[in-house]
This record gives sequence, structure tokens and C-alpha cells, in this order.
Amino acid sequence: MKTRVAYWSCQILGWGAYAATGAATAAAQTGWRFALVGGYILFALYSIALTDLLRREIRRRNWLYAPYALLRLAGAAAALATVQAFLVFAVDVVLEGRGSNFFKTPAYNANVWISVCGANCLWLVFYVALTSGRRFREKEIRLQLALREAELRALEAQVNPHFLFNCLNSVRALVTENPPQAQDMITRLANILRYNLHRDLNHTVPLADEMEMAADYLALEGVRFEDRLRVRIDVDPAAAQVAVPPMLLQTLVENALKHGIAHLPAGGDLTIRAVVEAERLVLEVENTGQLVSSASTTPQVGLKNTRERLRILYNGRASLQLKNRDASHVAATVQIPRAL
Repeated sequence: MKTRVAYWSCQILGWGAYAATGAATAAAQTGWRFALVGGYILFALYSIALTDLLRREIRRRNWLYAPYALLRLAGAAAALATVQAFLVFAVDVVLEGRGSNFFKTPAYNANVWISVCGANCLWLVFYVALTSGRRFREKEIRLQLALREAELRALEAQVNPHFLFNCLNSVRALVTENPPQAQDMITRLANILRYNLHRDLNHTVPLADEMEMAADYLALEGVRFEDRLRVRIDVDPAAAQVAVPPMLLQTLVENALKHGIAHLPAGGDLTIRAVVEAERLVLEVENTGQLVSSASTTPQVGLKNTRERLRILYNGRASLQLKNRDASHVAATVQIPRAL
């Protein structure tokens, strides 16, 4: 708001001062009269409008960042001066009739164009100088967004192979033992990969889509764990529509199986819960097991990448905590705002 007020104040004061100076100079030679004052008032008004139109075109066409920017701006100043000079002549002829300088002094026409073109060039110099700070900030923001996008893509690329290799290991054992079941597992794996390839370009998907993908993943792992894996799902309908990063739920489920239930001879329970509380999605994956202080030396790449993705996407407004729920259960809890 302050920037707009400053811009229009400069427009009015600048062109007003230019018109007032021109009117005073002309009046010193010919005296004050209605046609003189009216012509310069109109000049100030349409010059303000035309230079504002030029400003909009400069921003819309991104001329300040385009090749040959100086040539483009010089050409624009000359073209605009031609329009302004034509309007000066037209208004002068209408107000003065045959007494117009347009008819009496041929050199007057060239002088008007040169003077107005100079004023336009000066206007461009001030515009470029005064907006340089804003352009620097915009460039910095674009670079930050590009870096954020690159970081996010790199993290997602790390998640996908990690997930793929685990699934392929599950399928391999059934290829010769139970071909029909192996075919079903391959179909489910294909569904997961298709989901991953067609995910939202904004890096988020509805939790309902994540639940469908997690169901396929649990079916794959269910073959390996058999009755050692017992799954319970409790997802509120409102929570199912909240946008979350793709592969988030699968990563939490995979971590619960790989670092929890897989190490228990009798297997265990895995519970998925999701609810909306105070405009935040609370997503929880709980599994039988226990965290110990001397954690496994195997790096939990999935959880590490998930934390980084949450940090980049939500600017610190989302969190992932992994802790013991009680003496026999571990819970991974993600809190995400409903809006990015």
C-alpha cells in the first residue's frame, strides 16, 4: 500500500512539475490564457496515464530482465514520446485553431518530441533506480524457491529407491513358491509406483490417496509377515481430505515394520490413526515395539527425509516425533497444518 501511494505521488508530482514548468515558460513569452493552461493540464494527465501503461508493460513483458533491455526501454520511450507529441499537437489545434504553433512554427513540432522523449527517458531512469531494491528482493525470493524445489526433489528421489528395494525383496520370495500371489503383489507394486509417478506437482496429495497406497503396501508386507502382522485403521473422514506430502504415510508404516515389528518373533500390531484438531492434521502410526537409547546403527533414511520434506514444505509449522507410547508400543506422530 505504501509503495503504491509513493508511486502515484511521484507520478503526479513529477509530471505536474514538468507541465507547470512548461506552462510557465510558454506564458513568459505569450502570456497566460485558457488554451495554454488547459493544454498543459491535459498533457500532465495523459502523460501520467501513458507512463503507467508503460510501467505495466515493462512488468508484464519482464523487459528489465530481458536481453537488450536498454534498447527496448529506449524504443519504448521514443514510441511513447511520439504518442504524447501527437496528443500535444491535437489538443493545441483544438484549443488554438489556426493560431496553433503546430501551423506557425515547424521547429516547434520537433522540439516537443525531443523534450517529451527526454522526459520519458528521465522517467525510466528514476523508475529503474527506485525499483532496483524490489527487483533484487524478487530475484532472491525466486532463487530461494528454486533451491527449496531442488531440495524437495532430491529428498523425494531418495525416498523412492529406498521404498522400491524393500518391496522387491518382499516379492522375490513368492515368485517360485506362489506365482498367483506374486502376480497380485506385482500388481499392487505397480499401483504404488503409478501413484508415485503421477503425484501432485505441488508436492501434496489428499490423505485418502495415501491410505489407498498404504493399503497396497501393507498387502505386500502382509504376505511376508503373514499372521505376525495385525493392522487396525482409524481415520476420521475430515482428516482423509487434508493434503499431505506423498509417500508420508508409507514411510511411517515402513519404518514401523522394519524397525519394530520385524524384530519381534511373535510379530505385533500396527495402528494408523488420523484426526483433525485445531486446524491441524494429527497422523499417527503406532506399532508394537520399543525404542532403546542405543539405537540401531542403521540410518533411518525415510524418517530423516520425511522431517526435511516437512520442514521445507511447511516452513517449520509441521513436526514428526517418534517416541515410546508405553512399555510395549512406539508411536510416530506427524502434525501438519491444514493449509500450506
